[in-house]
Amino acid sequence: MVTLTHYLVASALLFAIGLAGIVTRRNVLMILLSIELMFNAANLAFVAYARAWGDVGGQVVVFFIITVAAAEVTVGLAIAVLLARQLKTLNADEVSLLKW
Repeated sequence: MVTLTHYLVASALLFAIGLAGIVTRRNVLMILLSIELMFNAANLAFVAYARAWGDVGGQVVVFFIITVAAAEVTVGLAIAVLLARQLKTLNADEVSLLKW
């Protein structure tokens, strides 16, 4: 039987993989994917706790996190498209144009 601990371990592993992706990758799109992976890890933890406690509050929080994640992806992809068009690169280290 799958217990709360199993879900939380899976969530922690997903979060660690996402964090490692942010730290090691320099491509803007890969960084965005890693952030989404971290959001999904948090969602898994919220849903696991909601199921364990028999409360729908965690699922409501997940709904709002998914909404924020959709807005974050929209803005992030728009920035990535502008970077690709103007600078011809998606390497985060080469981007200094966004600084004032």
